[in-house]
Order: sequence, then C-alpha cells, then structure tokens
Amino acid sequence: MLPSWVRAFRLDRVVVLTGLALFLDCGVRAWYDGAGTTWTEALGWALALIGWLALGFRYRWPVSVGAVTMVAGVTYYQITEIDGPSPAIVFMVALYALARVGQLAVVVSLAVIVMLVVTYGEFVAVGDPRKVDNTSIVLLSGWFLSVIAFGHAMRVRHAYQQEAEQRALAAERERDVRARQSATEERLRIARELHDVLGHSISLINVQVAAALHRSSKRPGETAELISALEFVRDTSKEALRELRGTLGVLRQVDEEAPVSPTAGLERLGELADRARATGLEISLETTGEAPVVPPPISLAAYRIVQESLTNITRHAQARHAVIRVHYGPDEFRVRVEDDGRGAVDGAVGSGIAGMTERARALGGELTAGTTGSGFRVEARLPLCPPETAHEDTPRSRPPPAAAGAAGTAGAAADG
Repeated sequence: MLPSWVRAFRLDRVVVLTGLALFLDCGVRAWYDGAGTTWTEALGWALALIGWLALGFRYRWPVSVGAVTMVAGVTYYQITEIDGPSPAIVFMVALYALARVGQLAVVVSLAVIVMLVVTYGEFVAVGDPRKVDNTSIVLLSGWFLSVIAFGHAMRVRHAYQQEAEQRALAAERERDVRARQSATEERLRIARELHDVLGHSISLINVQVAAALHRSSKRPGETAELISALEFVRDTSKEALRELRGTLGVLRQVDEEAPVSPTAGLERLGELADRARATGLEISLETTGEAPVVPPPISLAAYRIVQESLTNITRHAQARHAVIRVHYGPDEFRVRVEDDGRGAVDGAVGSGIAGMTERARALGGELTAGTTGSGFRVEARLPLCPPETAHEDTPRSRPPPAAAGAAGTAGAAADG
C-alpha cells in the first residue's frame, strides 16, 4: 500500500504545464551556458524543481505548498544570476490555489513577504546596479494581486454554483414530495368515493334481497315481492354504476380544461331517502333556513355523509325510523342524520365514521357521531365557502327542496 503522501500527489494539467515551462527554461539556460553551469545555478534549478513538485500536493496541504514555493523561489533568485520565470510562475500557481480554497490571510501574507524581500533586496542590500527596477516591482505586485483576486473570484463562483445546485436539488425533492402527497390524497379521495358509492348501494341491495327472500320462503308461490326486490336491485345497481362511472371518469378525462362536476349533491337527498325507504326504513327529510347556492365540493361531501349514515343504519342499527335534517345558516350549514336504532355496538366507531370525519375536516368543517340514548346521531357542520383546493369553476349545486320526498309530516323546526 502506498504511503499517504504519495497518494496525496496529483499530477494534473497545471502541474504538467508548469513542469514543461520549467524544463523548457532549464533547457534554454543549459543550451546558452553549455558546460559552464556553476554549483549555485544547479542548486537554484534544484530548488525550482522542488517548488514545482510541491504543486502536486497543493490540494492536500495548500498552506505548506505556498510556503515551500515561496522559499524556493526567493532562494532561487538570491543565489543565482539567472532570472528565469519558472519559479515565479510556480509561486503564483501556489498563490492561486490558496486563494481558491479561501486562505486569503495566508495568501496575502505570503505575497506581502515576497514583495518586502524584493524591495529590501533592491533598495537596501543590493544598491546599484539594481536587478529589478521600479516598473518590474509594480508589475510583480500587480500580478500577485491579480492572481489572488482571480482565485477568490473562482472560489465565490464555485460556491454560488454549489448553492444553486443544492437549491435545485431541494426544489426537485420538494416537488417529488408534493407529487407523492398529492397522489396519496387523490388515492384516498377516490377510495372514499368508491367506498361511499359501492358500500351504500350494495348494502341496500343486500338488505332488500335478504328481506324478499325471507318473506318468499314463508309464502311459496308468491312472486310479487321477489319482482319488487329485483326491480329495486336493478334500479339501485344502475344508479351505483352511474356514480361509479362518473367517479372513474375524472381519472380518464385528463385533458379536459374544466373539472368534472360532482356526480351527486344535496339536490339528490330525496332520491337517496327514497332508495333507503325501499328497505323498509321510514325516513323524514327536513330543511330549515334560507337555502343558498352551495359549492359542489360541499354539496358532494354532505351527500356522502348522509349516504354513509343511511348505509350504517340499514346495515347495523336495526332502526325503524330515521330523520335527515338540513339547516342553512349565513356562513355554514348543518346536516344531521338521527335514527331510533341501537347505534354502534359497545360504542365502537368504524371506518365509515372516520371517513365522514375526514371529509368534513378536509373542507374546514367538523363531524360528531354518537349514541343519544334512544338511537344514534351523526351531525356535520360544513362551511358554505370551500377551501382554496375546491374547484370554483364547476357548476353550483342547488340544495334539496324542503321536505322533498318526506314520508309523514315534514318541515319541523330543525335544531341547528
């Protein structure tokens, strides 16, 4: 296994190009000088070579590389008479690497040290004739400043690009999360719709057919009740298929500009009560208050709540009578379904009540359900202004007529 310092060396394009410049400079000097190269010049080229090799470690130890290249360059120009540009280029590359990693204090300090050494050597130690004139000193300081500024600018640009990429990734992740949440909410909504449509209709069919078969078994040969039950099954299954087709049509019509209107609403509570009466349940439908135009999402939610309540009554409550009361207020309306059955067994609350509660909360309302001592009551309070997620451009649903299809005396005062 290679030592860590060997693995830290990186022979990239900058090191290769700088090395080519160094060896070209060395070759030119050797060509002109021939065999007259002194030991000081050889030591100078050795120092330049050390500085060049140090560049390969600038990603791992940038501060150390900057110090090594500075010492090698300053020593090179002090002990030799050769003014080759290679050591200065190596030092500038090290300064750029330091500025690139954000070591501004170190890189400025190294540049200032070099300029102080050059200034001291030219104005104090050397005297006349000088090796570096004033113009060259100004140009050298300008090169140092440019390299430092360029390295810092590249660092800022790289940081900005990383931040932009992180923001783009975060936005993409957020879009994915929102898409998954929307898909989950849509699946739950469709599941509730299918549960309400199929559960209600199939429950009524089951109750009606079971009752007809039970009565026919006691009176063989009489087919009137069986015919009536089969007609009820036909009508109810047709209605269930129609609502199911409307619910699934929302998924198919993906290119439609306007959203699909709800398949049911408050205006059809009378039909809902009539279907439940066919099972033998006595139902009264009462409305109070001034009936406004109800937004379709609110109207559909109220219809589904009543539908689920009647399904629970016909399947579990063993009730003989139920009352549906709708009361309209200025900003909200209340719908109540109350029966005289036995209610939930041991106070248990099934998934149907949980689904109704979720419907009401999703629209900014609330739902309560529980026994009354003489039966079971489900009451929902729904706002007349739906949340922003509701479709405002769909046709509005009209409320049910007062006491439409009611069996018995309707129009009794609702208790709000």
